Amino acid sequence: MAQATTESERLVNAYVEAWNEQDYSAIPELVSEAVVVHNPTAPDGVVRGRDDLEAFMRGVVAGFPDFHLTILDLLADEDRVMYEAELTMTHEGEFEGIPPTGREVEIREMANCHVADGRIQEYRVYFNQQAVFEQLGLAD
Repeated sequence: MAQATTESERLVNAYVEAWNEQDYSAIPELVSEAVVVHNPTAPDGVVRGRDDLEAFMRGVVAGFPDFHLTILDLLADEDRVMYEAELTMTHEGEFEGIPPTGREVEIREMANCHVADGRIQEYRVYFNQQAVFEQLGLAD
């Protein structure tokens, strides 16, 4: 028997697919104008607003063109979605001033997303950034 899908779950799944498909045109329908994204790789760890989110996404994908996030487990209600995912990507372009290493990265991440008024309002991503540096050969 299929489980009912909440609107918040649909939004978060669509947001993940926008990243995977590099579909920047989907941003306005998925996130609020004042969205706040907490991500360790963002400048100062925070991205604010749709325009900055698009710029951040483009920067990540420029550095990791095969960026792909697969949701492994998800919990959702009307205004909150939490998931565990696997992120795979290959460092083929410059990212945050780091020249391409050609190395592959595979990590697990967690996310906590707040949804209201039919859009994602806040998105918090948690992962082991040290593990990324190690897989890229950048850790001492």
